[in-house]
Amino acid sequence: MTIEQHIEELRAELKTACDAAERREIQTELDLAQCKRVGHPT
Repeated sequence: MTIEQHIEELRAELKTACDAAERREIQTELDLAQCKRVGHPT
């Protein structure tokens, strides 16, 4: 899976997340994936 595919998958999961804790977890993973895509150190 490419980083772009992973980001799109996370965005889709974020839209269907049931509660705030799940949304925070997915958003954190999405933020990290986006940083990796643009080459920022994490």
